[in-house]
Amino acid sequence: MNWVLVVVGGMVGAPLRYLTDRAVQSRHDTVFPWGTFTVNVVGSLVLGVLTGAVAAGAAGAAGSDLRLFLGTGLCGALTTYSTFSYETLRLAQDGARLQAALYVIGSVAAGLGAAFAGVALAEALWR
Repeated sequence: MNWVLVVVGGMVGAPLRYLTDRAVQSRHDTVFPWGTFTVNVVGSLVLGVLTGAVAAGAAGAAGSDLRLFLGTGLCGALTTYSTFSYETLRLAQDGARLQAALYVIGSVAAGLGAAFAGVALAEALWR
């Protein structure tokens, strides 16, 4: 049954990533990959909340089935390190080295910030 939860989560996360990426990127007239940036930060926030709920002992809020569905399946398909890497490389090769560097620094900082914020939110809700 565990693999079904991961597969179903992935079936939700992959199209959600694509649709979110397209919706966000279509609103920005720039080569900066705002769509991928957005899904990676949102995924970090979701995983932070899930991690914080587990740490707070909120078994009902973060049971193993939900962790498999959300954490492994949905967030695994929603977030994308490979696209982040490709887009960084593409920016650098196209001469947008400053944007590439800002993308790397911003993505890491925002992703970690979102994860920490998610943990703090979960602890505030379940402690």
